[in-house]
Amino acid sequence: MSKERKDLNNDGNEFEKKDENLNNEQNDSQENLNNQENENPENISEGKVDSEISALKELNENLEKEVADLKDRMLRKAAEFENYKRRTENEQMNLLKYAAEPFILKILTAYDDLQRSISHIKEDTSVETLKEGIQMVYNKFTKIFEDQGVKKINAKGEEFDFNLHEAVMQRNVEDVKPHTVIEEVEAGYMYKDKVIRHTKVIVSDDESGSKLK
Repeated sequence: MSKERKDLNNDGNEFEKKDENLNNEQNDSQENLNNQENENPENISEGKVDSEISALKELNENLEKEVADLKDRMLRKAAEFENYKRRTENEQMNLLKYAAEPFILKILTAYDDLQRSISHIKEDTSVETLKEGIQMVYNKFTKIFEDQGVKKINAKGEEFDFNLHEAVMQRNVEDVKPHTVIEEVEAGYMYKDKVIRHTKVIVSDDESGSKLK
């Protein structure tokens, strides 16, 4: 029994030694691990910072490229708008400058007819021929004006209307109602729905129309 006990004690001591050695190894390993942890955070932090710096530099470069691209596009658009604005202004100026061109082209045909009539006067002194030529030119002018929306205001015999007429004189007329246009001094015209020149007229006064009573 004592031998067996001795053997057990030996075995127990051996186990204790092994356990102690194991604990020592674990402690060494833990110490090494702690040392590594104490050293690695700096290395890891430095590597992480470098990585973030590189990423930020790349992002900054990309943003600078985008800003440069947007600036270039903005300058192009501004230049295009300026060209469009200048072109539009020129077109508007030309439109106003040559607005009367179509009307002038139509007037020229009547002007040519008038010139031809004058030439015929030198060759033929016939009053009838001259009258026909002048009437033809007048009719052509009238048609040109009407095509453009210009019409003569009919005034004689109408009641005086200050919107259409301009009285230059009053006259007593026995057989005409008061305030009636009895004579046109200068013709008036309307352009579409606008009076561009009032008709200058002579109007019967307040005492006119005595024969009508």
